[in-house]
Amino acid sequence: MTEYANNVRSFIAENFLFRADADIADDQSLLDSGVMDSTGVLELIAHLESTYGITVADEEIVPANLDSVARITAYLSSKAAAA
Repeated sequence: MTEYANNVRSFIAENFLFRADADIADDQSLLDSGVMDSTGVLELIAHLESTYGITVADEEIVPANLDSVARITAYLSSKAAAA
């Protein structure tokens, strides 16, 4: 597991599931499974921006980028590669 995946999984487990040992599959839809709602997405974005020094543009706030640990990890990797 990458640093991105570990960090994202920990953030989600501690802030939305309220336990550090929560089991979240890499491809689990965080929105469809009710782990996060729209407010949770905004909290996640704030965390990603402050942790990784990135800016998430409005047009990037889509499920293709932010709906699972795997998608968030791929998104962060692409942002790092573009920087």
